[in-house]
Amino acid sequence: MGIVSAVAIRAARRRDGGGVGDAGFEAPAFRDPVALARAAWPGLDSVEALTAWPSSRSVDGPVEPNPAFEAGPEEDVITVADEGEFGLIVRLTAALRPTDQVILGPGDDAAITRAGDGRVVSSTDLMVEGVHFRRDWSSANDVGRKAAAANLADIAAMGAAPTALLLGLAAPPDLPTAWAVEVMDGMRQECGQIGAAIVGGDVVRSPTLMLAVTALGDLQGRAPVLRSGARPGDVVALAGRLGWAEAGLAVLSRGFRSPVGVVSAHRHPEPPYGEGIRAAELGATSMTDVSDGLVADARSLATASGVRIELKTTALTLPAKLRDVASALNVDPLTWVLGGGDDHALLATFPPEAVAGLGDAWTVIGSVAQGEGVRVDGRVWRGSAGSEHFR
Repeated sequence: MGIVSAVAIRAARRRDGGGVGDAGFEAPAFRDPVALARAAWPGLDSVEALTAWPSSRSVDGPVEPNPAFEAGPEEDVITVADEGEFGLIVRLTAALRPTDQVILGPGDDAAITRAGDGRVVSSTDLMVEGVHFRRDWSSANDVGRKAAAANLADIAAMGAAPTALLLGLAAPPDLPTAWAVEVMDGMRQECGQIGAAIVGGDVVRSPTLMLAVTALGDLQGRAPVLRSGARPGDVVALAGRLGWAEAGLAVLSRGFRSPVGVVSAHRHPEPPYGEGIRAAELGATSMTDVSDGLVADARSLATASGVRIELKTTALTLPAKLRDVASALNVDPLTWVLGGGDDHALLATFPPEAVAGLGDAWTVIGSVAQGEGVRVDGRVWRGSAGSEHFR
């Protein structure tokens, strides 16, 4: 049941004097997450088999609540189970406000948004606790911002303007309501930077905390910038920073909480949203956001376009702070820049004549040639290329 319809159902039940479950809408209550998992998957031998999702760049490990992010003593914590499905929906949607692109927001069976030129750009991403975030490393606001940013950056990478987000929240019953509300606050904060709105979604009980976010965007009359348009002779350019989120992950993994700059980059990235539209207007031939790693995402452009991408490490920026952190951890910072994801920079190819208009936001870091794959300084990169789930 979606967020947009549940509010109306709750209101009807209150009007009729009924409680949650009176009209038969409530699924059987499994207070025990283990019982819930086994009911959904009868052949499951252990819940660990369900929740241990591997990732080469995961944040796997015991998830312990961070006292700085929790809401006081246990007896004072109001959980999502205390709120109930519909009470939680009311709390999550209370502060949402429409933008000019929203015709109908939460409160009906579906939301309605404007699509100025008749086309809607859409993308979705999952964030799973223990794989993409840890509550002892990140505040709920951080998690909300990160979830929003990952999806909004995908829309920007198509050369479109992000307009709306929808959130699917799967949560264990003992999740503090305040945490869920703060996630929504973080998403609203990230959307507010670019004039997008949260227009609906869904909530469900789950043994694993997960956020599924769908983003919508408007091309505003422009042609979309695909991964498949790079041509030999094009230049490769980057907008945004690389390596910072991976450095933050390395710091947190070693039990530290500073330097704040890199730790904050892991907790909530800062994609260069506006540069996606600028790239489209400047004639970008292909584009993607760097979510998995520079080499990995450059390879996605090369494969889709049927070309080879040549990257030059001398053109990549290695800020002093990144070098200092790498030195302290005895790591080559170039491995973070080439193989680290989650910064959501924009990687694009342009015809040579477009270079003069790129400005300071873009840095030329390579070229497109005939062939296949990616070369770093003329050689195959032997280090980590980036993240790929299930490997």
